[in-house]
Amino acid sequence: MSRDTQLKERWEKLVDILSNQFSQGEDLDLDAIIYLIGVQELGKVHREFKKDEKLNLMHIAICRLLEPYGFYEFDFFDAEGWPHYKVKEELPALKAGEQSVLMKEAIVNYFLERELIE
Repeated sequence: MSRDTQLKERWEKLVDILSNQFSQGEDLDLDAIIYLIGVQELGKVHREFKKDEKLNLMHIAICRLLEPYGFYEFDFFDAEGWPHYKVKEELPALKAGEQSVLMKEAIVNYFLERELIE
């Protein structure tokens, strides 16, 4: 099985699992899954978030997802328990499709580590 085919199959399975758990039958999009990862990484799952906090959650998720690729490194937790990352390497200029593939691959790897998918 090619790497692209395997990624596509794992992505579809992951979207199905997360959509069934967190939405009423509608498929979650990439941004929604990134948001869920941010909430997971923060560890405060049962609370409402303000608009700016939601953006920060997505930033946390992106940093965590791209950490294994060498772009970010965990730095510290602030007094409120929010994780902070520092940039290790600037992200290369990617086309929209390339960004999407990179994020999907990083998300699939994140959930492979947590054994939600195989």
